[in-house]
Amino acid sequence: MTLKALVVEKDAEGKTHASVQVIEESRLPEGEVTVAVEYSTVNYKDGLCIGPGAGLVRAYPHVPGIDFAGTVEASTDPRYKPGDKVVLTGWRVGEAHWGGYAQKARVRADWLVPLPKGLNTRAAMAVGTAGLTAMLAVMALEDHGLKPGQGPVLVTGAAGGVGSVAVAILAGLGHEVAGVTGRPEQADYLKSLGATQIVPREDFAEVTKKPLESEVWAGCVDAVAGVMLGRVLKQMKYGGSVAAIGLAGGAAIEGALITPFILRGVNLLGIDSVMQPYANRVRSWERIARDLPMAKLETMVEMATLADLPRLGAEILQGQVRGRVVVDLNA
Repeated sequence: MTLKALVVEKDAEGKTHASVQVIEESRLPEGEVTVAVEYSTVNYKDGLCIGPGAGLVRAYPHVPGIDFAGTVEASTDPRYKPGDKVVLTGWRVGEAHWGGYAQKARVRADWLVPLPKGLNTRAAMAVGTAGLTAMLAVMALEDHGLKPGQGPVLVTGAAGGVGSVAVAILAGLGHEVAGVTGRPEQADYLKSLGATQIVPREDFAEVTKKPLESEVWAGCVDAVAGVMLGRVLKQMKYGGSVAAIGLAGGAAIEGALITPFILRGVNLLGIDSVMQPYANRVRSWERIARDLPMAKLETMVEMATLADLPRLGAEILQGQVRGRVVVDLNA
């Protein structure tokens, strides 16, 4: 039996090339569960795996796609049976293990999560890894005391995939949301998701030597790090928390000092979605089904096909993709 897949190959000169190919199902890697993939998404890591690899891909030829949703076709694990709807995010699928850019995927049962009630497979991938990460960040802020009414919550990289979902979730929960973006043309989009304040990226572009700045933010979901995170930490309210989910601005925290932590009790919370334990994944997906406004989610979505992925992979690496891209594997 054959299936369509986006296959990335590396030539003798070390350059990678991605193309849609028809491959034999027997080429799928080992795993207890075979899933008929219906939808996947485009994430920053996908852009890396479609393109240069960036050390994420272990062997070629390779099928990227770090998340997918679909229907179980076959399973040797009693937790899943044919016909079950499932979601997969993380576990280095699409990096070290063939991923969701194919009409079928074979994976370990431990990596799957049952599709929660209230979501179909398309909506699940409109959420995808980005949305799961956003909800994990919001839950971490809540676990550390964040409640509506305490003050504005900042979202950096707000027009990106994680940022867009974080804005919608936080606004839906009753928070006052401030969105940081370097793309002024996205202001109306962010306001449509619930942001009440648009903050230019330039406001956080300068490293300051001040140990602290005025208290402004009750919480923050940060996708940027670098200089921006250094500034945000100094502006956090007493006892506030920052959920760090990305490093688009660099892996270092430029200009950061210990003072926000020891003088204001600020918390810096690391958010990882790749190796997240099963119970917390289920908890997060249940919260997504309950608390993410689906009408707002739909406004973020751009549909794509396998043939669009080489272009989209390059565009997301250049910061040119807004919101969520959902890949229809059968289009």
